Amino acid sequence: MIQNKSKVNSVQVNSLTSKQTLISMIILGGLFFIFGFITWVNAILIPYFKIACELTNFQSYLVAFAFYISYFVFSLPSSYLLKRVGFKKGIMYGLWIMALGVFIFVPAALTRTYEIFLLGLFTIGSSLAVLQSAANPYITILGPVEKAAKRISFMGICNKGAGIIAPLIFASVIFKVTDNEMLNQLPLMGDVERNEVLNELIRRVILPYSILGVVLTILGFLILFSPLPEIDTEQESAEMLTQNADKKNLFDFPHLILGVLAIFFHVGTQVVAIDTIIGYATSMNMNIMEAKVFPSYTLFATIVGYMLGIMLIPKFISQVNILRTCTVLGTIFTLLVIYTNGDYLILGHQIDISIWFIVLLGLANSLVWAGIWPLALKNLGRFTKVGSSTLIMALSGSAIFPVIYGYLADLYDVRSAYWLLVPCYLYLAYYAFYGHLVKRWMPSFKKTSLSQVKMQE
Repeated sequence: MIQNKSKVNSVQVNSLTSKQTLISMIILGGLFFIFGFITWVNAILIPYFKIACELTNFQSYLVAFAFYISYFVFSLPSSYLLKRVGFKKGIMYGLWIMALGVFIFVPAALTRTYEIFLLGLFTIGSSLAVLQSAANPYITILGPVEKAAKRISFMGICNKGAGIIAPLIFASVIFKVTDNEMLNQLPLMGDVERNEVLNELIRRVILPYSILGVVLTILGFLILFSPLPEIDTEQESAEMLTQNADKKNLFDFPHLILGVLAIFFHVGTQVVAIDTIIGYATSMNMNIMEAKVFPSYTLFATIVGYMLGIMLIPKFISQVNILRTCTVLGTIFTLLVIYTNGDYLILGHQIDISIWFIVLLGLANSLVWAGIWPLALKNLGRFTKVGSSTLIMALSGSAIFPVIYGYLADLYDVRSAYWLLVPCYLYLAYYAFYGHLVKRWMPSFKKTSLSQVKMQE
């Protein structure tokens, strides 16, 4: 019953007016800003929890694991929720689940219990599984497919723009100018005094996260009554019906499954570049108040890439060629992080130039997501919602790779751990050059030979 009601209220994307499309872009831009603010604040939460909860590198990167593993758990259920209630109500529910996760930070801070923080992060990640499953296919199909990467780039600017300011705002709220001296004195304190200091430090999250929870709850109601149109993705054209007639499940679309793996590796490289750069900077004897700016530098480089995409796609370069360029650059920059050596005076410290190649990974990563989505969702028709949720499931790569990086950093060192990114970029290059063209898992030699015979005749 609910499903039928949703279909009655839905519209075809080609029937939207330019005004409806513009309004939808603005609303979605606001949502992607929220996604970015909530997601990229993890870059400062990792070193923050490491100090306040006295964690190892491996334990601190469980922040990213708890946050992103929820995508793997909840992405497919999200697709069924969206099929049942539609895009708009799905976004509303997603915002309310996010508010719940944010409120969990309050008891976690009051007890200084890292496991409860991880539960809150898992809940927030679950909400983003719903929100991303709705917003990404929506923006992909909201116009001509050859301009999808341009639309996604607009959303990326909103997302990464929030990511630039989120760590800075959060750091300014929870860290004081006098904290550097306090942190230096921690190893010299007794257990009782140290616990009092750390309890005071961790409870600074209570007020900002309480306010954020209230804001997210209100936004859920605003989305419900917004003019965001419900787009129908279930109907297929006659050509697509014929093309997908023998398709039974997602594994009948190799370009999608290979794209899921590409997203898995891409988000891993992106999160490692952003969430590890503060630790890399502090390994060069920078204090955390100075190192906090580097995630913003990386995200700014990403925004530069998005702006180039908006200007160049598709007039000067195609989506697929920009994807190929980014994957090659990612491989090159990673090798430069590992092999370059040379200290320069930066912010009053002798800093190895290799850190700037981590910043440049933001540029290399910028248009990979935008390039993969339209290629992976191409011609899915009625499988679009489930297919997009499967792509969102691959965001669990953001949970796996930071933890592996933390383990390698403890085992070897923070520079050598970046070898982790090399095979990721090599696979992304494979998908960009060849993988997205694969239409069947095994070549049909019999059909090929018959067609060749007919051509010879």
